[in-house]
Amino acid sequence: MKDYSYQNKKAWEYNAYDFWVSHSGTPAQRAKKDMEDPVGMLKRYADYFDTYEGVRVANICGSCGKKAVPLAILGAEVTIFDISEDNKRYALETAKEANVNINFEVCDVLEIDLEKYGEYFDVVFMEGGVLHYFHDIDEFMRIMYHLLKDNGKLICSDFHPFTKIADVLKLEQNTMDYFSTDVFEGEMAHARFFDEETRKRMPKCSYRKYTISEIINSIIGNGFTLRRFDEHPAWSNKEVPGEFTAVAVK
Repeated sequence: MKDYSYQNKKAWEYNAYDFWVSHSGTPAQRAKKDMEDPVGMLKRYADYFDTYEGVRVANICGSCGKKAVPLAILGAEVTIFDISEDNKRYALETAKEANVNINFEVCDVLEIDLEKYGEYFDVVFMEGGVLHYFHDIDEFMRIMYHLLKDNGKLICSDFHPFTKIADVLKLEQNTMDYFSTDVFEGEMAHARFFDEETRKRMPKCSYRKYTISEIINSIIGNGFTLRRFDEHPAWSNKEVPGEFTAVAVK
């Protein structure tokens, strides 16, 4: 595991289970919402899935299972790859309460066992701010490509690169030169929900933010055929971009 992955793992295992309980409800409460409206719980990402039943989905950095469990309820075979044991605990407890099974591999995404999972999945799916945790986007996209079967689909939804220069998502993270290639330390995404003393104790994450062209060129350069690239407004200001979704096929 890379040094910066260890650093990010420490951050994402700092009171993570308790955080999910306080912000998303107990696993039983979360599962109830997922079962009542699984498509609704997927939000805009439901538009990018052609079908669910029997589809093998790799949920990259799937966190607490907030999208994996609804996908499983809809009939998908879901494997989460995530670095946090706390996230695994919450996700598996929620899946159990929802009467579905999900697989959860606690690992550095860059070290996924390709002998086991190579060309295994129909869909590789990620959302909620993933790319900035990886310092080499080409290495990341190469692994995504090898996880997919031929004709498999990549659904990559992430924070819009506009967030490099403006905190439009109110994440209280560093802003910088749009074209900067610097690696920097910053608070993990949920730090802003804690009191100041707790925030001071929380381990930092190591980030590398990318431009639109770096993201698109990495997708294309690693063998994918880009099908669409959608930009979505920021939740704090509908007049500026906050997120994007890239859809590509192998």
